[in-house]
Amino acid sequence: MFDWDDARVFLEAARTGSLNRAALRLGIDPATVGRRVSRLESALKSTLLARSATGLELTSAGQSFLRAVTQAETAMGAAAEVGQDQPVGTVRISAAEGFGSVILAPALVDLAAEAPTIRVELAANSGFLSPSRREVDLAVTLSAPNAARLDVEPLTDYDLALYAADDYLAAHGAPRTVEELHGHRIVGYVDDLLYAQELRYLDEIAPGLKPHLASSSIRAQREIIAAGGGVGVLPCFLADGLRRVLPDEVRLRRRFWLSAHHEVSGAKRVRLVRQWLKTLCARETARLRAPADQAAR
Repeated sequence: MFDWDDARVFLEAARTGSLNRAALRLGIDPATVGRRVSRLESALKSTLLARSATGLELTSAGQSFLRAVTQAETAMGAAAEVGQDQPVGTVRISAAEGFGSVILAPALVDLAAEAPTIRVELAANSGFLSPSRREVDLAVTLSAPNAARLDVEPLTDYDLALYAADDYLAAHGAPRTVEELHGHRIVGYVDDLLYAQELRYLDEIAPGLKPHLASSSIRAQREIIAAGGGVGVLPCFLADGLRRVLPDEVRLRRRFWLSAHHEVSGAKRVRLVRQWLKTLCARETARLRAPADQAAR
């Protein structure tokens, strides 16, 4: 028989694909993660994880063991909720950087008051952790995941527009047409670091439009624009204090999707946070979907 604690360490290593990241999540050192996985492999007489240049990869035996242990983990979580008046446990959420930091993070105070027995972990950055690999319980993404065994639903639409700082517009003038954007300094994403096709805004606005100042972070782009760096596309909820440019010509709409692995989506804690997220977005509709004649926020 194997030690269940070793299986728990294996789960984190398999989900993160890295001894270092697994160690951070477990609060132990990477060498201990490696030893625990090796001990588990010895007990099972099978190689579960193969080391590669890109990290850890599951062997066929590892994939089978991962499925079995994940089911056991889900069952244990359900058993822990029996007899509990309030949902308990941790819910980890992965969200787009702008939405996670501006809309979601400040509202977590309300969630903590509403559900004090739930511990929430928010990963708000460019790129996403995967609910299909059980790296997170809930994911807010720019496109609908198509991985098997995910429960996916639309969360909310949101608007984007062109913005610039008053100082930039005073120095360079405001573009009067989309074509005039080619004569302005543009702020945008680093093309080869885009993690979602939905972020390819510039060609949608004007074919051939390229950024002069670029970042993989939407928050960094916002700071560049606010410092007078140029004109750029921002979610309207991220544009407080900036001036909207070409409001009649440029208005983009995108959608956030909410997903959870089927095996955890029925857990009380996940159901509560999932419903809370939908309620939050309904409450924030005015910020997420800006009117077409908005000049500044």
